Amino acid sequence: MKKLIVASVHENAGKTSIIVGLCKVLNRKFGYLKPFGYRILYRKKRLWDYDAALMTNLFGLDESPSDMSIGFQHSKMSFMLDEVTARERLQEIMQQAGKDRDVLFLEAGKDLVYGASVNLDALSLLQYADAGLMMLVGGDEYTIMDEIAFIRKHMDIRDPRFKGVIINKISNPDDFRDIHLPQIQKMGIRVLGSLPYCQELSFLSLNYLVEQIFAKTLAGEDDLDREVGGLYVETVCSSDVMKDPLFKDKNKLVITSGNSADVIVAALESGSAGIIVADNIIPADNLIAMAQERHIPLLLVSSSVHALAKQVEGFDPLLTPRDKNKIALLTDLVKTHVDIGALMG
Repeated sequence: MKKLIVASVHENAGKTSIIVGLCKVLNRKFGYLKPFGYRILYRKKRLWDYDAALMTNLFGLDESPSDMSIGFQHSKMSFMLDEVTARERLQEIMQQAGKDRDVLFLEAGKDLVYGASVNLDALSLLQYADAGLMMLVGGDEYTIMDEIAFIRKHMDIRDPRFKGVIINKISNPDDFRDIHLPQIQKMGIRVLGSLPYCQELSFLSLNYLVEQIFAKTLAGEDDLDREVGGLYVETVCSSDVMKDPLFKDKNKLVITSGNSADVIVAALESGSAGIIVADNIIPADNLIAMAQERHIPLLLVSSSVHALAKQVEGFDPLLTPRDKNKIALLTDLVKTHVDIGALMG
């Protein structure tokens, strides 16, 4: 069984998404672990990590998401783990998750140092597990070069366990290939793949929003797989809203009050990814029927318009099991742009 640690220098680099794409392309029996979880969910009176739950639901893994992590909170883990016990616990969950599997993916913390105080950072995992290490870098071209230079200076790239880097979210692939890739190769860093930035992957899905804001679906329950391309918050009357050319974007999410019938009608008539009505005010029956007829999800929450808008703006575009378009896109990107043989060899 091959074991691969997937880590990144900074947060939200796309580790889980890359693992999903790899699992789809490899099409082999695999296991997944998130030794130090940080996107915590409380389900069925147990704690587990969001990404662990995603992998379980998406691929039908046998293990419970709660068994894919050693722990979640620094305050608790600092009293439970020293270097010896961290190694022992990792060996235990690797044995269970890797049983009868061809590949075992270990997703490291949110960044390279996360979990170091409780002996569960990426480099500690590398010491405990007989595994390879792949680093994911991404961002603008200077961020990418800074991160690769950091890896070159502070990690042993000659260690055979170090597989190389995958560069993610490249805004100008042609310029990067011509200008920066030769510099990276001169550093002696193996580039396993370079993936272009894809705007669709940055969109929030309504499925994810419904789960996070505890929304009640009033209409369009079968259309929650839509993706949100922009956010519009009610601040003016509908006549002024309709003058805004951006309001014509059919991928927008509109946040308004349930008693703002004119804004809801404008959002329905112009086309929207979804509409969230705040303050727990249910719109009129004819508006609910209109949303259902046009297949536009209409959601209800108790929060105020302002509080909800602030909450939604802070969400990361995490995958859900129902994001079929995103998953297909990720699979194609990995298949096209990653050297699978070099990574898994």
